[in-house]
Amino acid sequence: MYDLTRIGDFSKDYGLRDQIRRAAGSVMHNIAEGFDAGSNAEFIRFLRYALRSASEVQSQLYLALDLGYLHEDQFQRLFDKVIETKKQLHGFIAYLVKNKSHKSIGESNGDYQLSDGQEENF
Repeated sequence: MYDLTRIGDFSKDYGLRDQIRRAAGSVMHNIAEGFDAGSNAEFIRFLRYALRSASEVQSQLYLALDLGYLHEDQFQRLFDKVIETKKQLHGFIAYLVKNKSHKSIGESNGDYQLSDGQEENF
């Protein structure tokens, strides 16, 4: 997103440029914050925030297209990436809901473990 918003008229529309950068970053930041939230319920809450931020990015991409900051092919490529990200988030939420027997996913000494001590590859 940063590369895209550094060029042309997009770089001069400070409001939209900064907002789409914040929303895109918020997707990643909410995942990270939720990972250390302490419980799967809290993690799911933050994953849902990430979904909302991804939807915000989609809305802003439409605006950028309407304003002529993006070509149709650029828009579609980015929009498709956001759709894929949202699918992955939905899948991860479904996984966490389905596996309620595990209290939390967290990081311990660099190893990723479920709270019952089982290691899991993500």
